[in-house]
Amino acid sequence: MPTTESTVGEHSPTLALAFELLRRPSVTPDDEGCQELMIERLAALGFEIERLPFGEVKNFWAVRGERGPMLAFAGHTDVVPSGPAERWQSPPFEPMIDADGMLRGRGAADMKGSLAAMLTAVERFVAAHPDHPGRLAFLITSDEEGPAVDGTRAVVEHLRARGEQVDYCIVGEPSSTAYLGDTIKNGRRGSLGGVLRVHGIQGHVAYPHLARNPIHQALPALDALASEHWDSGNDFFPATSFQISNVNAGTGATNVIPGEVEVVFNFRFSTEVTADELKARTEAILSAHGLDYTLAWTLNGEPFLTAEGALVDATLAGVERITGKRPALSTSGGTSDGRFIATLGTQVVELGPLNDTIHKVDERVRAADLDALSEVYEATIEALFVSETSPTAEVSA
Repeated sequence: MPTTESTVGEHSPTLALAFELLRRPSVTPDDEGCQELMIERLAALGFEIERLPFGEVKNFWAVRGERGPMLAFAGHTDVVPSGPAERWQSPPFEPMIDADGMLRGRGAADMKGSLAAMLTAVERFVAAHPDHPGRLAFLITSDEEGPAVDGTRAVVEHLRARGEQVDYCIVGEPSSTAYLGDTIKNGRRGSLGGVLRVHGIQGHVAYPHLARNPIHQALPALDALASEHWDSGNDFFPATSFQISNVNAGTGATNVIPGEVEVVFNFRFSTEVTADELKARTEAILSAHGLDYTLAWTLNGEPFLTAEGALVDATLAGVERITGKRPALSTSGGTSDGRFIATLGTQVVELGPLNDTIHKVDERVRAADLDALSEVYEATIEALFVSETSPTAEVSA
């Protein structure tokens, strides 16, 4: 029989908290009380809470500990819209566990399940080590699924301005593919977007000599951009990719040559090339084709990489200790808020549940995976802070 929120008290602390978060319809940028629920529990553990609203976005920064290396957990309480509720097997904001042991609800995988696992992991760790070395922190936003301007990006700039040092950060994005913990993201490609407008002269299709068709002019240049070898990638990143996502032109009439064509494109780029180099090479190709154009750029994020070291080693050990399997390191996928945190000089990894249903109708995650994920997070904290080989132990010695 399906399990509904009415029986949530029968579940583990992690699942009980996940239920509480999932039933709040926190569609970006709304938080719907999710952060206050987390804040109440963190304050009870002795965390100092700093609410950081920017614009219409709610964020908070919470810290426990006075000195030593800092490990931050980062995540977001906002979710994408559910889509047509009638297409869901159960209401998207009424969490339930089905007969197959799957926790269903918008945000189960992305990423309220991770938030619950993070918090309960810290609760257990603090109970076992009330005077733990090092510092623990939470950076939580409600603007990851939206413009991502007034969320983690703004909090990071706030922390940078006052010289806050964040040594390590685990972002709870769903990183796993086939089973829990099979993949840890230790970096992400950069994302550079462009909106190209090629200007022509509108006219009648029967009199092309009196017009200038911007579509015809743009096509050879776009083919050159699509065929260009931008780089070969490296041991950590695939080759840079150029992709056109939208082409818009025309007046709606079949007998009118348009006066302009708009092309929307994106680079996902490696550390082998910079955003400025991509801009310069793109503009050189467009100019070589004699186009009359305007081009607006948006840098969504620089590439970042956390090489093997203290955080990667601790996370690998934590996963292997709980699951018995060694994860793979990967930089694939889209962007995440890790790109902002990495600019602080922070070692950043992403680790969370399976990502196969994120943003889909009937988003779900195996309920048992959230309990295991919480244990992985706890094991990672222990590897960083209290094991004999932890960086904190080395500093203390």
